[in-house]
Amino acid sequence: MAPKVLISDKLSDAAVQIFKDRGIDVDFKPDLGKDKVELLKVIGDYDGLAIRSATKATEKIIANATNLKVIGRAGIGTDNIDKDAASKAGIIVMNTPFGNMITTAEHAIAMMFAVARQIPEASESTHAGKWEKSKFMGVELTGKTLGVIGAGNIGGIVCDRARGLKMKVIAYDPFLSQEKADKMGVEKVELEELLPRADFLTLHVPKTEQTANMITAERIAMMKKGARIINCARGGLVDEEALAEALKSGHIAGAAFDVFAVEPATDSPLFNLPNVVVTPHLGAATMEAQENVALQVAEQMADYLLTGAVANALNMPSVTAEEAKVMGPWIELSGHLGNFIGQMTDEPVQAINILYDGEASEMNLNALTCAVIAGIMKKVNPDVNMVSAPVIAKERGVQVSTTKQDKSGAFEGYIKVTVVTEKRERSVAGTVFSDGKPRFIQIKGINIDAEIGANMVYTTNEDVPGIIGALGQTMGENNVNIANFTLGRKEAKGEAIALLYVDEPVPAPALKALENTGLFTQVKPLSFDVK
Repeated sequence: MAPKVLISDKLSDAAVQIFKDRGIDVDFKPDLGKDKVELLKVIGDYDGLAIRSATKATEKIIANATNLKVIGRAGIGTDNIDKDAASKAGIIVMNTPFGNMITTAEHAIAMMFAVARQIPEASESTHAGKWEKSKFMGVELTGKTLGVIGAGNIGGIVCDRARGLKMKVIAYDPFLSQEKADKMGVEKVELEELLPRADFLTLHVPKTEQTANMITAERIAMMKKGARIINCARGGLVDEEALAEALKSGHIAGAAFDVFAVEPATDSPLFNLPNVVVTPHLGAATMEAQENVALQVAEQMADYLLTGAVANALNMPSVTAEEAKVMGPWIELSGHLGNFIGQMTDEPVQAINILYDGEASEMNLNALTCAVIAGIMKKVNPDVNMVSAPVIAKERGVQVSTTKQDKSGAFEGYIKVTVVTEKRERSVAGTVFSDGKPRFIQIKGINIDAEIGANMVYTTNEDVPGIIGALGQTMGENNVNIANFTLGRKEAKGEAIALLYVDEPVPAPALKALENTGLFTQVKPLSFDVK
């Protein structure tokens, strides 16, 4: 029997035809997604569900989707899909992360032109029958310095377009290598150098703990007088209140925003200020982009339903069902190893070297490697998955190498990940015990035996008395319960490390208190997605 797919949102006729041409039975009901009751009734009849943003694939819907194998989102955002519920039900969640890159980049360029020449205000004035030619004095883009924060897929296109406009392009991106920057024709700089040099500042990063509110009042003050800020990435990257004050004072000459901290944005500190261009999250709103993502999701879903091929899956590795049974814990370990190094590394990653020993070397190394890379990249791109991670790493100039070796130690198999940056190398190793639980077995060449928890604290110190007491007392004083405690050292009186597995995220005052003891050279909170 042919697979059956429901399209419950508005997709193009061409996307519907792709399913039909591939021999898939498709029901195109573009308004059904808005009717939760009716969707709940019929969802159990389908193998695939193709949606945009109107359909909400909730836990309740997924519970009724007894035959569903794949949900395809035509677009990037998957907030309307309960991915945890889908994963538990064995349903693959796919998106199309690369379908709207050009459209979003072009919108950023258009917004930059609009704010440089005050086009919206001049248009409104002229429509009103005024002829205020002298009022709207703009600036040229040619010869100006464009500061780009985030030089990945979309940011990279913006850099290319800006160079075509004869702008001087400088870029800040923790994962941008010097080699990649040279190929792009941009100057790689730190954020503190970029801000005071930029005539125009444009952001192209996801919203994470590291990037949320990254353009603060203090950083706005670092910018040159008369600079202009463009944000077509994510709301909440810029302190809107602080920017509004800088616009009112004249320190910032203009701003162009397509995204806002709260959406739909019916009110914002930026509204009704002079030379502020605002649009209602139109970055991906072109006919071409909407068509591209619709066609892509149809092809991806058809490939999976007919051949088992997986592309751009957010919750499944690229492995067969047989492999998954054995590899599941090792894939989880690979992600944890990458995530550990990703959270510990602030400099651009130049190379990732992975050693597979013994039992691990006999598995699907492509899947394990993808899991490692995805773990490393997760810090700067929380939407990264095992399919997109290698592409992103390649685009950023990161060299990935793998080595296999026969069983060489006390463990039946292990994985060791080493990351190379301009300043240092950092390594971590782990294995899977017979109980199926991943564990860290070595950090920085120091042997340990650490269970991996959702919330952890990593410290480094000189091997001296008082370390255990300081850790225990500080955690106790801050009402943080220690579930597990692991110590390791290279030699007596030498470098030592500690890993604390705690029941909840450690509050900032506790971390500060540890630093203030003077006993630790590093105190780092860590978090892991533990199943």
